[in-house]
Amino acid sequence: MDKVNLRRRLASARASLSPEQLRANATRVRETLLEQPWVQMAGLVACYWSEGHEPATHGLVLALWKHGATVMLPVLRDDNDLDWAVYDGPDSLAPGRFGIMEPVDTRRGVDAIRTAALVIVPALAVDPATGVRLGRGGGSYDRVLSRVGPNVPTVALLHDGELVEGVPAEPHDRPVRFAMTPSGLTSLM
Repeated sequence: MDKVNLRRRLASARASLSPEQLRANATRVRETLLEQPWVQMAGLVACYWSEGHEPATHGLVLALWKHGATVMLPVLRDDNDLDWAVYDGPDSLAPGRFGIMEPVDTRRGVDAIRTAALVIVPALAVDPATGVRLGRGGGSYDRVLSRVGPNVPTVALLHDGELVEGVPAEPHDRPVRFAMTPSGLTSLM
């Protein structure tokens, strides 16, 4: 299946999830992820502020922050690359480009991701055999993942049913090491 049709199919499946199911999924993903020792020990975490039918990260970001982690969230640049700024509580966010909530803190630059001990990224699907993720098609997170060190845990958050064999891959696509679904954590590499 090509990327466009796969994106369309997965987006449609996500849109059919009820608000109750989305909340339950977010709770299970957050709780399971926070149980991982390598998550608990990560001092600097790069995450994202979810929107729409994505696996919700708002509670996860808040929990990481309350447990003492420094959490960086992306700031979309005009070239579709991602800058990073520190989350400092719910009042530290404002709508950015396309209305996506972003931190208002000082920008740290695109290379700030190199200092993260844990990187959590969005995805529509992940291939369990290769770790290749399917994003929205802008390439922003493939650029991010190309800057992350080889020993840094990279985790894509998904709903159940989004681990998909045969996700189409292109040379610029970068794999993730883990996929987190409401059903559990899958090690990919």
